[in-house]
Amino acid sequence: MRKHWLLFTQTVTIALAILFVIHTLKPELLPNFARTGVVTLYESGTQQSGGEPTSSTGLSSAATKAMPAVVNIYTTTVVKSPVNPFIDDPRFRFFFGDSAEPEAQSSSSLGSGVIVSPDGFILTNHHVVEAADQIEVALADGRKARAHVIGSDPDTDLAVIKIDLPGSLPAITFGHPEQAHVGDMVLAIGNPFGVGQTVTMGIISALKRDHLGLNTFESFIQTDAAINPGNSGGALVDVRGDLIGINSAIYSPNGGSLGIGFAVPATTAKKTMEQIIQTGSVTRGWIGAGIQELTPELRASFKLGDIQGVLITEVIANSPAEKAGILAGDILLSIGNKPITDWNAMLETVTSLPPGQTATIHTMRDGKEQSMQVKIGKRPVPKDQ
Repeated sequence: MRKHWLLFTQTVTIALAILFVIHTLKPELLPNFARTGVVTLYESGTQQSGGEPTSSTGLSSAATKAMPAVVNIYTTTVVKSPVNPFIDDPRFRFFFGDSAEPEAQSSSSLGSGVIVSPDGFILTNHHVVEAADQIEVALADGRKARAHVIGSDPDTDLAVIKIDLPGSLPAITFGHPEQAHVGDMVLAIGNPFGVGQTVTMGIISALKRDHLGLNTFESFIQTDAAINPGNSGGALVDVRGDLIGINSAIYSPNGGSLGIGFAVPATTAKKTMEQIIQTGSVTRGWIGAGIQELTPELRASFKLGDIQGVLITEVIANSPAEKAGILAGDILLSIGNKPITDWNAMLETVTSLPPGQTATIHTMRDGKEQSMQVKIGKRPVPKDQ
């Protein structure tokens, strides 16, 4: 019995030692259970954020509060040269030898990110890290660390990476972009052109910008705060220093700031981030129907009067929509108790429903309203992703 007990304790000790080494040197090799713990997030509703600052001193306080949580991200990608078609020809190798072998070259790029929890989770853009073979993060206090990707979501151009450093890291406080207004003052914080952490000031120029062709899901905050290459993944904060958006794109024919920048709202970023941290990916609902917003001509043709909705133009074969009896030419009025008035409303409503759930969909066909039950499916990943 004593011999068996000694064997058991030695086995447990060795297993724990191996786990410690992997966690320290190669945390990305650990399974997803390491991600499903509680992640501490700071929100302005639970932290004292102070009054509305109106002076330059207030803006400097906002910058001072947010800057420690914004990091610079440096990525390296290994690029292999094209393979010579004659590389396996013995006569070719006789004359050119091993020099004919393609040489791997590395390319570097930069971006920004925002620390969202004290234990090292960082929110950034998908396009910043999507092709990276190596990621290095530089904190505002000068510390550097290697990072690994937890998961990413091309549909919102968001990704979560993680670093492991001793102690509690400075995490951003989440604000409330749904309470923002056009004309509100904001600060953009990031690493433009690799010059180092930089703060620019501007206002919110527009809200809920969509149909830009940048992401699948678009409801951008538009700002004239200067955003340049390298700012991607950085923070857009309000005058309290609370995060209201992740800087993602600019409108510019030459790559420089022309005063039109776009940020993913913090509410969208938070929902996406929480799913990625918990499961490593984002799961969305799907019914398999294409729609078109109603023009005045279409409204007149269908004799809709004041009825609001969208036109179903396509129903994919064997999709939940087809199985429920939805037809092309139907007018989609609502899903559950949420009215559908445009493309964005339908996309947000459907994708927020968990796959497997049954939803009641209200449509109009031949001038008559009807309802049907649709079992929500899982949104497929686009083929180009």
